[in-house]
Amino acid sequence: MLESVLKTIDQRRDASLAQLKEFLAIPSVSTKPEHKADMLKCATWLADRLQQAAFAVQILPTGGHPIVLARNKHVPGRKTILIYGHYDVQPPEPLELWTSPAFEPTIRKTETGADAVYARGAVDDKGQVWAHVKALTAWQAHGGLPVNVTFLIEGEEEIGSENLEAFVRAHKDELVADICVISDTGQFAEGLPALTYGLRGLCYAEVFLTGPDHDLHSGEYGGAVPNPANILCEFIASLHAPDGKVALPGFYADVVPLTLEERETWKKLPFTEEAFAKSVGIPVGNGETGYTTLERKWARPTCDVNGITTGYQGPGAKTVIPSKASAKISFRLVPNQVPAKVQGEFEKALRDRLPHNVKHEVHWHGASPAVLVPIDSKATKLASEALEIGFGKPSTFMRGGGSIPVVGLLKSVLGVDTLLVGFGLPDDRVHSPNEKFNLDALHGGTRTAAALYAKLAEL
Repeated sequence: MLESVLKTIDQRRDASLAQLKEFLAIPSVSTKPEHKADMLKCATWLADRLQQAAFAVQILPTGGHPIVLARNKHVPGRKTILIYGHYDVQPPEPLELWTSPAFEPTIRKTETGADAVYARGAVDDKGQVWAHVKALTAWQAHGGLPVNVTFLIEGEEEIGSENLEAFVRAHKDELVADICVISDTGQFAEGLPALTYGLRGLCYAEVFLTGPDHDLHSGEYGGAVPNPANILCEFIASLHAPDGKVALPGFYADVVPLTLEERETWKKLPFTEEAFAKSVGIPVGNGETGYTTLERKWARPTCDVNGITTGYQGPGAKTVIPSKASAKISFRLVPNQVPAKVQGEFEKALRDRLPHNVKHEVHWHGASPAVLVPIDSKATKLASEALEIGFGKPSTFMRGGGSIPVVGLLKSVLGVDTLLVGFGLPDDRVHSPNEKFNLDALHGGTRTAAALYAKLAEL
């Protein structure tokens, strides 16, 4: 039966792309209030396509944007697969850096000569969600899926999934599953599909400093009052030691070291430090001493400034000492690090390192632990086999440097483990202008999803 399903997917390749372009054309930017109507339009568009695939579909409200919940006919005794994804996308700005408009999906060649669709959300996550939709549609054309499937597609992933936990707890009975599948990760490289078995966690802080109660003339007051901009920069500089380590007491106490086997396996992957540096337009990479780039990205914790706001930002000069300064600072965490503990260490550093004549506040924008999935389980073995069927090449195992907080949420609330089976590529420019999804990756991902349903029936 699977061979017939894969043949149908091959035959429908062009039609699938045409529909994906409709999906991508909807500007479902969750963070902007002016796109609220577009969010509902996008959820409705997806719900309609799932209904056409003979799924029972609900568009359910949350405290923010709606969630699409869909189920095929659940047959007692079959395995149940929960598929999570998101239909919301990042803002497209800066618009002037897009070669073609962000919400006008355009097909063109990549630097490697492959065909790709360029649009915001192409790979994160609409294209990957769409691969699953077309896979299940192909199965329905051949008598139906071999497993029970529940779709949980939210509209707030890009803004922290603030309403997801409450939704999952309220709908716990409807979301019971044997395994969850998330396709929001990627392949290791073009031609090398991969199963992601680890993700870093995240703590995201926004720090506000206040000195004088209003901006001051830098000539009249400079050198006599605290300058929040200067002080913030000094604090940020104190967060790293010369060897690249994060300079917070206790930060590394719970870090699980890499195994020798992992380090040796990663050395065999087709990766060079030179090519990596070139891919991001720098002469050479940098980071924590004693680790390779892959090790730094996948298995070491980090601290990064994501934005700084202070003082005069307009054209020309304005000689002021700003009253306020703020920074957004994120920590990527690795297995065994506890987000709440890292938050406490950071807040203590603020208290200890800032002068007493500057006030500070901290707002936290999300915290989630790292994820590490056993690579010797039957589920990971079956998923690896599905990737080989889908792409026609053996797959590898890799970790990811990003975070998908829903993995921990589903484990804690539903008790379900997650398979991270992604189809994107490292050069897809996720969250950046000119985001893309290679068409071969889209097609291989659709075939993989179809094979995965058959394989997971064996659990």
